[in-house]
Amino acid sequence: MNNECLTYKGYLGSIEYSIEDNILFGKVIGVNSLLTYEAETIKELVSEFHKTVDEYLEFCKEQGIKAEKTYSGTLSIRISPKTHSLIAQKAMMSGITINKFISKTLDAAVV
Repeated sequence: MNNECLTYKGYLGSIEYSIEDNILFGKVIGVNSLLTYEAETIKELVSEFHKTVDEYLEFCKEQGIKAEKTYSGTLSIRISPKTHSLIAQKAMMSGITINKFISKTLDAAVV
């Protein structure tokens, strides 16, 4: 099985399966609410994922609560002091902040 995920309206969903139950299932990743879906085919699983996200957003709207965002854009990482120093040097030499340097480096790595 590939390590792929579903995406819809900024939300990510897992793709998992149960051999024992002969079913595909998943959950919305990155939110505290437990949002799950299941189906028998990939096409149905995608549809159920979309339906789950839409129902969650509609529920939040009806209840007057703010829907959780999957990722805030703030990331805290732990690195060695040596790596931190090297990043700071590279950022300074590029004339940008450490955050901007890391953001640009990560953007290049994932795009």
